[in-house]
Amino acid sequence: MAQRFPPFGIGLTAILFAMVTAAAPTAVLAQDPQVAPARQKKPPEPGKLPKAGDKTKGLDFLFGALKAAPDDASARHVEARIWAIWLQTPSDTAALLMMRAKAAMDAQQTDVALKLLDAVIKLRPDYIEAWNRRATLYYLRNDYARSLEDIEQVLVREPRHFGALAGLGMIMQDLGDEKRALDAFRRALAIDPHLEKVPELVKTLSEKVEGRDI
Repeated sequence: MAQRFPPFGIGLTAILFAMVTAAAPTAVLAQDPQVAPARQKKPPEPGKLPKAGDKTKGLDFLFGALKAAPDDASARHVEARIWAIWLQTPSDTAALLMMRAKAAMDAQQTDVALKLLDAVIKLRPDYIEAWNRRATLYYLRNDYARSLEDIEQVLVREPRHFGALAGLGMIMQDLGDEKRALDAFRRALAIDPHLEKVPELVKTLSEKVEGRDI
């Protein structure tokens, strides 16, 4: 079945879909998020970034590097590391189900993908990316109520999830709530200033919601 995209944010929809389906998790040890935050003016060289499985440095370090990234290429590299950590799961079963769900999503078999993601969430309700991926599927099916419920579950567990915040903004925009859409996009940009398409959306919505500067 061909995907139907809402009238607004088509480019961003494609980007978000690509972000959450870009890689399938493998069965790896869970990342320890309890690390000291790093404050730095310059992002580290790519080779010096912590590996996804490095328990001594984690998401706090990477989010600091993401915010300080000097250009889009550097930001994409840090984003990939963050997604790698988010995709980790200590459960071989959950990893296998996520891989099958990705394959179903790639084949646009959304009913199959949803059933697989339901199973992952039942098995590992603490697994953020299962909620996020299911939220994306619900969005693509125009089931905004369920998508918003899953986005809430993501943000409760990881308030810095820029993908979920971008998705929240897209839904609010589609529903005509431009003020809340603007707030969500701004929150996403505060975490990842290099998100594709989002700066343009913030500019457009700012003019609509707050008016042009005189």
